Amino acid sequence: MNKVSYFFKALVNMRDHVDVTAAAVSIRNGIAFRGPNVFILACAIVIASVGLNLNSIPVIIGAMLISPLMGPILGFGLGLGTNDTTLVKDALKNFAVMVVISILASTLFYLISPLELEQQTELLARTNPTLYDVFIALFGGFAGILENSRKEKGGTVIPGVAIATALMPPLCTVGYGISHLDPHFIVGAFYLFIINTVFITLATFVTVKYLHFPVAGTDDARRRRSARWITLILVILLVPSVFSAVRMIQDNNFARSAQKLVMQNKNLGKSYIYDYKVDLEERPHKLDLYLAGERMESSARERIYLDAEEAGITRSQIVIHEDAAFQNEMMSESEIVRGILDGHNRQVDALQGQVDSLSAALDFLRAGQLPSALITREIAAQYAGVQEVTLTRGDSVLAEDGSTTPAVVAIIRSAIPLKAAELDRIEQWLRVRLAVDDVTVIQTK
Repeated sequence: MNKVSYFFKALVNMRDHVDVTAAAVSIRNGIAFRGPNVFILACAIVIASVGLNLNSIPVIIGAMLISPLMGPILGFGLGLGTNDTTLVKDALKNFAVMVVISILASTLFYLISPLELEQQTELLARTNPTLYDVFIALFGGFAGILENSRKEKGGTVIPGVAIATALMPPLCTVGYGISHLDPHFIVGAFYLFIINTVFITLATFVTVKYLHFPVAGTDDARRRRSARWITLILVILLVPSVFSAVRMIQDNNFARSAQKLVMQNKNLGKSYIYDYKVDLEERPHKLDLYLAGERMESSARERIYLDAEEAGITRSQIVIHEDAAFQNEMMSESEIVRGILDGHNRQVDALQGQVDSLSAALDFLRAGQLPSALITREIAAQYAGVQEVTLTRGDSVLAEDGSTTPAVVAIIRSAIPLKAAELDRIEQWLRVRLAVDDVTVIQTK
C-alpha cells in the first residue's frame, strides 16, 4: 500500500519539475506593451477581424496564436497570488491599453470593410457564452501557468492555450457590434472576453498559491479583501453563464426530440411530412410541420401529439401546416383524375419545349463549328513543319451589299517558320475553303 501511495505522489508531484523564480521573471517580462508587442497586436487584430468577416476558422486560429494578450492576464494573476501591488497595476494598465486598441482597431476595420456575409456564424459564436466557456478558460489558464512554470517547456501547450481560450476574436466581435450599433454583439462578446480573462486569472492565482511563488507582502487583511472581491466577481460571472448553459442544453434537447419525432412520423396514412422547422427563439420553443398529400386524419394527428408528449414536446408547441395537402373533400373522382391528367399534360408540354430548345441550340452550335482538324491536315500536306491549325470565330465583317459575315482567325503553330508570302497564300486559300470574306492568319511557334 505504501508503494502505491508513493507511486501516485511521485506521479503528481510538481515541485521537482517547476522553476517558480524563472517563471515569475518570464511572466513579468511578458506584460510589457511596447516595441514589437504593439505591432504584433496590430497584426493579430487585422487577422482576427478578417477571419471573422470571412468566417475563416484557420485565419481566426492564426490571430489567436500571435496575440500578446495572454501576457498581462498571467501577470495580473501572478500579482494577486504574490501580493505584488505594483505588478497588478502594471498588468492592468497594459491590459487595458491592449483591450482599448483592439476594440478601436476592429471597429475601424468593420466600418471600412465592404464585405457583409449573410451567415456570420463565427461572429455569432462569440455572442452567447455558457458555463462550458468557463471550464475552457479555467483549465486553459491552468495549462498556461503550468507551462510557464516548467523547467523544460514544451512547444505545443502555450499555442494550444491561446487557441482554446480565444481572447482576440471576442474583442474583434465587440468592434463589429460597435460599428453596426448592435448591442447583442457588444454585450455577448465582451461578456465572453471577461469570462476568459477572469478565469485565466483565477487559474493563475490558484496555481501560484499552490506552487508557493515568492510572496511580496504578508498583509493578511489585504489578502482577505482580495479573496472577497475575487469570490464576488466569480459569482457575478458564473450566474449568467450557468443560465446560458441550461438554455443551450434545452435548445439542443428540443431540436433532437423534434428531429426524432419527425423521423418516427414521416408517413401519416395518405399524407406525409415533407419538411419541418424548429424555432428556438420562441419561448416556449415551436415546431412547425409541413404536410403534403391528403388532409391528415384525426387519428394520425392524435398519434403525433402523443409521440410528441413522450418526447417532452407539448401540443401547443406544434404547428401543423397543411397548405400543400390536396383538398379533395368536395371533388368527384372524375374531377380528380382529370386534374391529374391535365397536370401530366402540362408537364409533358413543358418538357417537349425544353427538348425543342436544346435541339435548336445544338443545331446552332454544330453550324458554327469550324473544321480545325481537317484544315490542319490539308495545310500540313502543303507546308512542311505545320503542326496544328486552330480556327476560331472573330467579329462580324460588313460586306458591300450590307450583309455581315463572321471573320475567322487561323492560328498556325509550325516548327519551321512560314514566310510572309506563304502566309498570304494560306489566307487566300482559307477564304475560298471556308467561304468567308475575312480571314486573319497568325503564326506561333
